[in-house]
Amino acid sequence: MPYNRCGSSGLKLPAISLGLWHNWGDVNNFENARSMTHRAFDLGITHFDLANNYGPPAGSAEANFGKIFKQGLLAYRDELIISTKAGWDMWPGPYGNFGSRKYMIASIDQSLKRMGLDYVDIFYHHRPDPETPLEETMGALDYIVRSGKALYVGISQYQPEETQRAAKILRQMGTPLLIHQPRYSMFDRWIENGLTDVLTEEGIGSIVFSPLAQGLLTNRYLDGIPSDSRVGGDGRFLKKSDITNGKLNTIRQLNNLAQDRGQTLAQMAIVWTLRNPVVNSALIGASKVSQIEDIVSGLENAYLSDEELQLIDRILE
Repeated sequence: MPYNRCGSSGLKLPAISLGLWHNWGDVNNFENARSMTHRAFDLGITHFDLANNYGPPAGSAEANFGKIFKQGLLAYRDELIISTKAGWDMWPGPYGNFGSRKYMIASIDQSLKRMGLDYVDIFYHHRPDPETPLEETMGALDYIVRSGKALYVGISQYQPEETQRAAKILRQMGTPLLIHQPRYSMFDRWIENGLTDVLTEEGIGSIVFSPLAQGLLTNRYLDGIPSDSRVGGDGRFLKKSDITNGKLNTIRQLNNLAQDRGQTLAQMAIVWTLRNPVVNSALIGASKVSQIEDIVSGLENAYLSDEELQLIDRILE
């Protein structure tokens, strides 16, 4: 497993990190979640990414990870990077959402209790809050570091100008902005329109989520919609209407290129995100151990030639 320096910090992240957005909730099989967590760590995935509202129900992914950690990973705490976030709707009333100081600090306290941890390695503001002053939200992140509840702080889905402002505020407080977690894949390249420049200028690292576009950048949908797929079983984030004939044609062309490289489409899609110098880690989700093994083995062929990159761009046009 390659480990990449996160921005200009002293922290290194594995090229592949494991996200617990799906399949670690109370509605899922706990033993499967434990097997995936343990296998990921054995493969060199040292970074596990959560949020307060992951489940369902909200909070259950943290609680289940806490059980897995206590039962099998406690001795390896100093070899792990554990992150969590706050920013989406979490509990009833006006104080369980967005970016107020009250919500952020209450959230980290609840998350630590659910996971049974003294601290997390990275704590994120999960999304911009249009109503709370940015100084208040960043001040809460600064306090969380100074109080020992997190070692580093990050943001997710902030636009370039917001990111630059957040970095400046935190720098003035003496708590550097470590990392940005944006959505990024072959099908969603928004970060290339200004954000990557800001991250480079500010020395901020990045870890990208949904690098497989919710499963579209795999071979799962080439012959129809499997009943155990995200579309077939959930449908909240990836819908049948997203899988158009045009999109399928693009996926098939990308799949052919991946096969020519001796890779699966998923492996090539991950390698493609990591080609970007500001991307320090690709955050994957999984529903079975074999998916994690497949993605990690794809790092054995991580080089994309200029010709291949140009061909991918033409296919995506």
